[in-house]
Amino acid sequence: MSKELPLVYVVGDSISIQYGPYLEKALRGFFRFKRKGGEGEALLNLDQPAGANAGDSRMTLAYLSTLVCRADFECDVLMLNCGLHDIKRSPKNRDIQIPLDEYRSNLEQIVHLCVLNDIRFIWLRTTPVVDAIHNHPKMNFHRHAEDLNAYNDCADSVMERADAAAIDLFRFTRNLGADDELFIDHVHYLEAIREKQGLFLAGSLCGWLNRI
Repeated sequence: MSKELPLVYVVGDSISIQYGPYLEKALRGFFRFKRKGGEGEALLNLDQPAGANAGDSRMTLAYLSTLVCRADFECDVLMLNCGLHDIKRSPKNRDIQIPLDEYRSNLEQIVHLCVLNDIRFIWLRTTPVVDAIHNHPKMNFHRHAEDLNAYNDCADSVMERADAAAIDLFRFTRNLGADDELFIDHVHYLEAIREKQGLFLAGSLCGWLNRI
């Protein structure tokens, strides 16, 4: 009898929802695929985390803390990201949704939770933000590349100290073209870009599988 394929479990924001179908297709024959449920609910408004959209690091930590206690939870590798919702700022007073110190603490707790429960995980660096595209007058929240870079650097340091695997989805996406060749709106990507992201992640994940 053939051995059952390993299971990858995806927890991420709306970017992961959009590249998810391409990732799942590319992983066939290598991994089984599962993600945080509730895609229909998430698609009602990609800017407001619900359902499959795991939201900021505080929400992600809360979800994972519950998930690992479920009797039916199984996972050979957790593919994980949070960051875009953390860096949301109020246009009026520039208050940020999750301060950098809390973001670091939340990631450290997520790493500890995975280690404690013997869960292998791969961190994904958060995808780019372009101020001039994102922060138009109709947006009720802003994001800034300066914040994104700081939060990616913070995550890098947490993952490096934990000796955790990471995939640079930020750099890969940034290299796919000029700003006006990437985005369908303020932060989400054109269909062709989503497909390339999914294929890149699948290749990275299969390469990781071959090394363990």
